[in-house]
Amino acid sequence: MCGITGWVAFDADLTQRRETLDAMTETMSCRGPDDEGTWVAPHAALGHRRLAIIDLPGGRQPMSVHTPNGEVAMVYSGEAYNFTELRAELAGLGHEFITDSDTEVVLHGYLQWGEAVADHLNGMYAFAIWDARDEKLVMIRDRMGIKPFYYYPTRDGVLFGSEPKAILANPSARKVVDADGLRELFAFTKTPGWSLWKGMYEVEPGTIVRVDRGGVHTHTYWKLDAVEHTDDQETTVARVRELMTDIVHRQLVADVPRCVLLSGGLDSSAITGLAAARLAEDGEQLRTFSVDFFGQEENFQPDEMRDTPDSPFIRDVAKLVGSAHKDVMLDPGALTDPEVRRAVITARDIPAGLGDMDASLYLLFKAIRSESTVALSGESADEVFGGYRWFHDEEVRKADTFPWLAFRTGMLDNSDVLRPEVSKLLDVPSYIADQYRTAVAQVDQLDGASEFEQRMRTFCHLHLTRMVRSLLDRKDRASMAVGLEVRVPFCDHRLVEYVYNTPWSLKTFDGREKSLLRHATKHVLPQSVVDRVKSPYPSTQDPGYVAALQQQVKEVLATPDSPVFSLVDRNWLTEVVDTDPQSVKGGARHGLNQTLDLHHWFDIYQPELQLD
Repeated sequence: MCGITGWVAFDADLTQRRETLDAMTETMSCRGPDDEGTWVAPHAALGHRRLAIIDLPGGRQPMSVHTPNGEVAMVYSGEAYNFTELRAELAGLGHEFITDSDTEVVLHGYLQWGEAVADHLNGMYAFAIWDARDEKLVMIRDRMGIKPFYYYPTRDGVLFGSEPKAILANPSARKVVDADGLRELFAFTKTPGWSLWKGMYEVEPGTIVRVDRGGVHTHTYWKLDAVEHTDDQETTVARVRELMTDIVHRQLVADVPRCVLLSGGLDSSAITGLAAARLAEDGEQLRTFSVDFFGQEENFQPDEMRDTPDSPFIRDVAKLVGSAHKDVMLDPGALTDPEVRRAVITARDIPAGLGDMDASLYLLFKAIRSESTVALSGESADEVFGGYRWFHDEEVRKADTFPWLAFRTGMLDNSDVLRPEVSKLLDVPSYIADQYRTAVAQVDQLDGASEFEQRMRTFCHLHLTRMVRSLLDRKDRASMAVGLEVRVPFCDHRLVEYVYNTPWSLKTFDGREKSLLRHATKHVLPQSVVDRVKSPYPSTQDPGYVAALQQQVKEVLATPDSPVFSLVDRNWLTEVVDTDPQSVKGGARHGLNQTLDLHHWFDIYQPELQLD
């Protein structure tokens, strides 16, 4: 796992611009604390920061191979979980290897198959290859978008990096944010290719971007296709169990300490059970970690998203599998620490406004990093198996918008926090409607499928191509900010393709959410977790948290020239900070967090706003 960056300029000599490349590379130091390296040619420069996971001494980058027609150099971030099989296949084709790293396997895979190497990979990855034979840069991102990857076309080439901050370190990139960038920030639709920064784009998941003297060219090598599912219930459950077991086993491969993120829900508990069983075969005890808040279990109050606290279920799982478990306990002081907020904003490059859910994730990962370098997570199971509550809400199913927005409008509504003129200019509702129509039009349907099955396929497609990408980006940024690699078994494309094409009746055959996952993994789960209703990532219920937010926002209000008021409605903010903390919930609480995020983001990034 690493941070990558680079620069291609066909009309310049980049061997004279090493200082700029070094500055770009340094921004990725958090992603790669173990090593750094650069590679420079006249028209291409590559930078790399390494977090050593596999072949600690042999996987240094940038990595290059000399061919009779020119050098081929690569910077790579991620893991190819099938690199052992690919290495054997390539060796059989005559390739010789000098390291045991998956990086070298991917590079030789490109030499053998060209851009089609992407079709051979199972894993999470973002990598760039400068091919001097054709004077072209090839950028490839994994199918689900697990690893972030951005690029910024320039007059004579392109800048790229794992994160926007690497690109913004180059003087050729302007820190401009326009209305289009802000619309997505407040809309929660995860428009494919979006970056907050004007002129910067994501390499979309499952996509190859090639840059040559003719410009920028894109090619989609993977997408979700509709395929008829012919397996019966028993066979389907068995296939999910087989896939899950193989995936977890593959993703446990590392030369550094590993652990599992355990929340006590079905998803993380299934990963925990399968991982513990595998490690037990080698006489190894699994480590598990969870995050909680002081007093949360004793004072828990059910709400629209959470029926029960996590702690009792976490204890049941840890006891069953015999893991070495640790709870990371947090209080309002830690969750509202301005330095933690600034660290999160710097990690994500955007003022996301998720407050304690972002802060707690960052602090959890920071605590884990002192003991482990790799963690497995249950992220994305709800998108794959249809686990969210709104999948089963008839009114949401009928809504003509993104399901998560229809279900949680009050929680995510930004209409009040923005100044009226800004709200009118952005017209976020129209933006959401346009994005929804675009997203629905991209769903392939099976001929003869019922209207209900088509609707539920659309639901699943929206989550797997939109919502999940936001969650994966959030988890990657928070973990890599402290040098922790988080792996997501539920994003294995084989599992995603298979479950995506199972009919909704199979996904809910026992009358509950995530039937396939529950029955495929119940052999490694305590009964309490098998019976548990879906509960999302925890959020603190301590009123002291909101009170601390209000106090910090009062300090912002006392700074009349803060650029945050170019976007935020001062009158609305004044009213909310004077409200009883126990009454500040949903959209109001989110608005406080968004305001504080924007305040610090303006200070850290000094962006230029273009709202004309």
